[in-house]
Amino acid sequence: MLAAIFFLIPLSIAIAVLTVRHPVTGGLYRWTRADFGPWHGFLAFWVYWVGIAFWFPSAAMFYVSIALSASGLSENRIALVAVSLAAIWIALGTNLVGVGVGKWTENLGAAASWILGVLLVGAAALVWRRQGAASTFHLLPEFNWETVSFWATIAYGMSGLEMVGLMGGEIRDPGRNLPRAASISSVFTTLFYVGTTAAMLIVLRPGQISEINGLAQVAGNAGQILGAPWLSIVIVLLVLATAIGQFGGLGASVSRMPFAAGADHLFPAAFAKIHPRWNTPYISIITLGVVASGLLVVLQFGDTLRAAYQTLVSLMVIAGFLPYLYVFGSAWKAGKRLSASSGTGVTLLAIVCSVVPTGEVHNVWLFEGKVFGGTLAVIASGWLIYRRYKKPID
Repeated sequence: MLAAIFFLIPLSIAIAVLTVRHPVTGGLYRWTRADFGPWHGFLAFWVYWVGIAFWFPSAAMFYVSIALSASGLSENRIALVAVSLAAIWIALGTNLVGVGVGKWTENLGAAASWILGVLLVGAAALVWRRQGAASTFHLLPEFNWETVSFWATIAYGMSGLEMVGLMGGEIRDPGRNLPRAASISSVFTTLFYVGTTAAMLIVLRPGQISEINGLAQVAGNAGQILGAPWLSIVIVLLVLATAIGQFGGLGASVSRMPFAAGADHLFPAAFAKIHPRWNTPYISIITLGVVASGLLVVLQFGDTLRAAYQTLVSLMVIAGFLPYLYVFGSAWKAGKRLSASSGTGVTLLAIVCSVVPTGEVHNVWLFEGKVFGGTLAVIASGWLIYRRYKKPID
């Protein structure tokens, strides 16, 4: 709830005003370039794009682990990686042939998310009536170094509205539709997270819930209590549909950023190409899939499966939040001072929290090395690419 008040609502206000101010394809890249210059625009785009590339494998590991838990293969790395790769490419493939086809993937994922939430809340209500809540609820969280990084994950879960701005040139009447959509989505996003979190804690105690396959654990336990063994299977199918929908939506929107940078000659010209038949930035979509797939495989080395997942999450949060400093900077310039101040504060706090290892990390130095090394590599690679392709007039 605090993340919604101090981050989601300010982000909604910022995205709405900036998309209306710059109703063109490219969103974050265009806003930052206009307000802070070409290098900062490129850096914001590059870090954000790589952050989404980190999001893909971490989300795939999360969702697919839940799905595989039904067959007892959630800890099998080969199966997890193979199914994760398949989910990523199915989602990106449907958007490769056009938004007209890909939108059905996204719509299916959105519907599955809400059915999943309603089903969890309904099952938890029945469990509560039958035997009470498994957890004792406290309004304020207890401070624990092993869970500090989850604060950043909570804030990250409230992000995503900036995706709308990436396709700003394809939105009808943004001045009318975006503020309304941002307000509605802020309310429902908060209700979804609060409702599903409470439902999980009614069924199981916090210590019994895994950060990777907790949904499957809750579904299985609720199914046993209610005499509904089918509940686990339904939850697994809904989770997979949600995953594919999210992969497709993010892949379609984020691909517009390399396209815009390519059109400005700050990226290889191939990224500005549109497929002659499907009318999509196909090079951008394929490249995102290749990078995400490579990261999924490479970051499996050197530690446990759960530690690899936590490393991906930390890199995802850092790369995902750094560009928000530009978003809220642009919002400040647009006159939204209160929203910009609140959003910037949460952004900085999230970045700090994300470098704190969880209890699942056994090799702290390896974890911190991957996080800091990965972050530096992202920024340095962006600088090298920018220097290679920038125009002399920049």
